[in-house]
Amino acid sequence: MPIITISRQMGSLGDEVATALSRKLGWELITRDRLMEKFFPDSSPEQRSRLAESAKFYLSEYKDQKTFREVLTEALMELARKQSAVLLGFGSQMLFSGHDQAINVRIIAPNPVRLQRIQKQFHIAEQPALELLESTDRKHKRFVSHVFGEDSSDPSLYHLTLNTAFMSVDECVAAILATTKEHSLRLRIKEETVKEGAYDHQKELPVFKNPSEAEFARILDMYHIDWKYEPKTFPVEWDSEGNVTLAFSPDFYLTRFDTYLELTTMNQKYVTKKNRKLKKVRELYPGIHIKIVYKKDFLDLVERLKGTDPEAPAPNEDSGKE
Repeated sequence: MPIITISRQMGSLGDEVATALSRKLGWELITRDRLMEKFFPDSSPEQRSRLAESAKFYLSEYKDQKTFREVLTEALMELARKQSAVLLGFGSQMLFSGHDQAINVRIIAPNPVRLQRIQKQFHIAEQPALELLESTDRKHKRFVSHVFGEDSSDPSLYHLTLNTAFMSVDECVAAILATTKEHSLRLRIKEETVKEGAYDHQKELPVFKNPSEAEFARILDMYHIDWKYEPKTFPVEWDSEGNVTLAFSPDFYLTRFDTYLELTTMNQKYVTKKNRKLKKVRELYPGIHIKIVYKKDFLDLVERLKGTDPEAPAPNEDSGKE
């Protein structure tokens, strides 16, 4: 099930984002206090106190010869198999690092912004607020470092980092929801296309740009050749700022043969441009196998199949894409 972990700096509105996100999704919000109730019900008051004071205590034995960290990891993985949840803090981004259905989010804000928020929240002067901020940052960083051996501020740990100096709580929630939706969609597509047997083209046909591509897909299906339609784009030219100005998206990918095919059954004026793109792809991506299917080859193939399927429509030679 989808899981969202929220790591946050003190004064970054991370708690508010997690709470609003949980309500919006209708998912359980698991904070540190909820974690203790849910996963360490047999822990003693002394053990809970030690866990609050010392990050290293998570590495000590809890029960059944397993550490607190091991018990917590197993419990959260079991939870993720049964339900979705928003996890706030306690290094949850590390526990779900590499988990396919997890989205790890970091909520931050500049120090001056956080300092003002802390002063307002706790009604304290600037110096005590600064000391509180520095102390809390050290503890958060020490916890992840001691328990997981990682730096919690490392941006590579997160799918998304949001700065609440520029974004409201609602904007952050919207960004996380959009990311989660797109991530789930990508996983679904991956599951449908990577499994053996590839994509079931009879159930969910892609939207082809011209009749020739649809006809070619029918031919591939007739020969039981697994394929994907325009699965990848290869940038081949960039401007001075690094923006892609020219790219090549082959029409078909034959999974069994690890080969891309580009149809040029349309107006012949496009062939030269396609050949130029193909040359650049071969120069920039030497391990990629791409072939062009010319109009004559395509029409010959259709002609040979006419006896096999007399109702097959003739390809429209005038329609196409550049």
